[in-house]
Amino acid sequence: MALGQNQLIMKLKIALLAGDGIGPEVIDQAVKVCDAIAKKFKHEIQWTPALTGAAAIDAVGEPYPDTTHEICAAADAVLFGAIGHPRYDNDPSAKVRPEQGLLKMRQKLGLFANVRPTFTFPSLIDKSPLKRERIEGTDLIILRELTGGVYFGERGRKDNGNTAFDTMIYTRAEIQRLAKKGFEMAMTRSKRLCCVDKANVLESSRLWRETVQAMEKDYPEVTVSYEFVDATAMRLVQWPKAYDVIITENLFGDILTDEASVISGSMGLMPSSSVGSKVSLYEPIHGSYPQAAGKDIANPLATVLSAAMLFEDLKLTEEAEAIRRVVNKSLSEGIVTEDVADGAKAYKTSEVGDWLAKNI
Repeated sequence: MALGQNQLIMKLKIALLAGDGIGPEVIDQAVKVCDAIAKKFKHEIQWTPALTGAAAIDAVGEPYPDTTHEICAAADAVLFGAIGHPRYDNDPSAKVRPEQGLLKMRQKLGLFANVRPTFTFPSLIDKSPLKRERIEGTDLIILRELTGGVYFGERGRKDNGNTAFDTMIYTRAEIQRLAKKGFEMAMTRSKRLCCVDKANVLESSRLWRETVQAMEKDYPEVTVSYEFVDATAMRLVQWPKAYDVIITENLFGDILTDEASVISGSMGLMPSSSVGSKVSLYEPIHGSYPQAAGKDIANPLATVLSAAMLFEDLKLTEEAEAIRRVVNKSLSEGIVTEDVADGAKAYKTSEVGDWLAKNI
């Protein structure tokens, strides 16, 4: 990332991982929007496409090739679509899976924290499955640990394949680095942090709670609460405004963030980032939605808003706000795909992307 002579023009190198299913379609719209932003604010973006997921398996036999990693590691940021294909979902015996590429990418790029905001859009408040009075004004962030826990622990079969096991392992250092980010984030918001665990049952959760409690003294302005994951799952849909910043481990975070996504009215609206020690990655929270692939009907707004997070993290605040404004404008004017059209005219994925770029 380089600044021009006037300190206003930026040259950005962004790795472009479209992935599988609807990934390429929604990524195309985000690129249109980013290019419009670059033109408006006089930046330069160098896009470098790379393979991942089922597309990479088909091409080179593995879901996260070394060439893709090299492109990502050399970039200022990674914009990512989705991973997954039904031919692997329906084959328990498959040795190589698209999702393995996602786990490998997180590990190799050091992406230890998934940042998932949950908020409501004024024009869509009544399209949520939850009542207006419960969700209006919701603005929370779930910080999910990404490179530890049961997804990365020892696993296997025994007793002739009749018994399976997956091991949840965490080190104190892994918990500390995520909690530190959570505390720092809370300090920039309403100074409330909730640690979600299952400390009444799991030893790893007891380590989580013990570690976070020991860090409280370093952030005396932050009010910290501790909740069991089952209680949080219930309260999240009953009273989401009770939360500001939530920190939790990998599996719990995976489930809670998908649950939280329904608050907005559609999974196609929520962005996310995965940050760590090297480069950060930005992606919609939805999956590859293979049933919609190639039909030009997928909602691109989550991917576009993920691009806004990318600009925000690169300290390009005006650019990020310009994206958010045009997204809100598209929603209020009904320039939306079928998942949120609610019986009104539904626009194609590509039409929404064109409209956003034009209106920037």
